[in-house]
Amino acid sequence: MSTTHVRVQARSAGFFTDWRTVSLRALRLTWRDPEAFGPALAIPLFFFVVNVGALQSFVEGGFPPGFDYKAFQLPVSVAFAVTGVSRASSLVLDIQDGYLDRLLLTPVRRGTLLLGLMTADLVLITALAVPVLMLGLLLGIDVATGFLGLIVFVVIAGLWGLAFTGFPYAIALRTGNPTAVNGAFLLFFPFLFLTTAYLPQEAMTGWLATAVKFNPTTYLLDGLRALLMDGWEWDRIGKALLAVLGLGAVSFTLAFKALAGRVKRN
Repeated sequence: MSTTHVRVQARSAGFFTDWRTVSLRALRLTWRDPEAFGPALAIPLFFFVVNVGALQSFVEGGFPPGFDYKAFQLPVSVAFAVTGVSRASSLVLDIQDGYLDRLLLTPVRRGTLLLGLMTADLVLITALAVPVLMLGLLLGIDVATGFLGLIVFVVIAGLWGLAFTGFPYAIALRTGNPTAVNGAFLLFFPFLFLTTAYLPQEAMTGWLATAVKFNPTTYLLDGLRALLMDGWEWDRIGKALLAVLGLGAVSFTLAFKALAGRVKRN
């Protein structure tokens, strides 16, 4: 009597199925963990109210009538809300408890492991941007580009937040260290403060005036401010999109190289 051994090999469900599965899992875990994104919303709202209350009269007094410091400051608060938001800390937990290693034994498409997480991030980032924007409208900001401009504003802000997620994911995949991942947001501070966060570029002098020219956040804020304050100035909006694409190209390259390195090690 002969025995035939049949080797059974799992078959991939397809790129979009894998992407959807990872995304839905990440979204479920996100909504079960509201304390993870509560501070990400509360802090930008707090600083927006404080900065406007403390500086509005002072700054507007040095500019021609009609300059709205609330509209000038709102993109800063939105950028603060959407930057550094990611599932990277959860990815570290998946690495530490061995879930990611087990997942890598399946035929799941490797790229979807990051793309699915980033999809969930984009949903959360958009959800964080909208309340900050709504507060600005409640405080009397008059949007120069109307409702369509608000949509473009949220899209650009969401893409910026998504572009930044590559950095914490790269750190998570390379180190598997939650402390290192939590410190990834510190990368944003030079981007935020060495830019036109509090004063227009024409009011800056010296080395700071030079530094802001090389900071992609400067062009992001300028494009968002154009939508709120000046209208459809496509050169400024285009530069904002180029800044987003440039940041995303760098961060995504780092993240997917880190993923490839971890796959190779496993």
